[in-house]
Amino acid sequence: MSILYAILLGIVQGLTEFLPVSSSGHLVLLHRIFGIEEPTLFFDIMLHVGTLAAVIAVLWRDILAILQRLVQPLTGFLILATIPTVVAAIIFRKPIEHAFATGQLLGVSFLITAALLTTAELLSRRAANNLRKADEMNWMDALIIGILQAIAIIPGVSRSGATITGALSRRLNRDFAARFVFLLSIPAILGALALHLKELAADGIDSAALGGMGAMEVIIGTVTAAIVGFFAVRFMMKIIREKSLFCFAIYTGVLGTLILVDQFGTRIIF
Repeated sequence: MSILYAILLGIVQGLTEFLPVSSSGHLVLLHRIFGIEEPTLFFDIMLHVGTLAAVIAVLWRDILAILQRLVQPLTGFLILATIPTVVAAIIFRKPIEHAFATGQLLGVSFLITAALLTTAELLSRRAANNLRKADEMNWMDALIIGILQAIAIIPGVSRSGATITGALSRRLNRDFAARFVFLLSIPAILGALALHLKELAADGIDSAALGGMGAMEVIIGTVTAAIVGFFAVRFMMKIIREKSLFCFAIYTGVLGTLILVDQFGTRIIF
């Protein structure tokens, strides 16, 4: 793996992990278009470490407040919203692995992301004068957000897009919705890390796991993912608070349409 390749994967991971465009979908698409191989298991773990560092760096005050008082409603809501994803990942692991390998659902999944983002924006605007504050959040809000996050295990369905939709559809204040969505990304990233580490422990850190990478490639890729992810989180929090999600809906809608045209017509990529 070259340094440029490590930088590219770091940029893709850092950007698409937090922008509502689906990191998994873009990695599958890049693999198809450019023949870019999936990152090795160890390198993938380090990319997730980079994005985890990014979100912690942005939300450290919120995280510190939670750690100082673990027994509080927000902690329970984060746990409740995480459970559906864990259950879905266990039950549907094989079909999801097949979806990653084939990319068959990619076009439809990007269109689902576009529909979710459009719905989120329209519902939020309709309830603009009747938004609920952080202390008005309830267990149903957390459960709906969690169910939508579970759907995002399908490559092409954006995790951040799905959870933003859940939060805004429940009329949560956009500032709190942004913070909750990215706090919720922490257990999601930790869950992915735990699965990868389990696989790595089972297989051992051999040449296949490392893919011939040197320490420099790993460090550069991880740092790139962290830096890009840091700015992506800050950018998205500003977008959710102050701007519109329609631009991301248009992007994923056009991308999904082009993929479907190729899958059922031109067959240049798929």
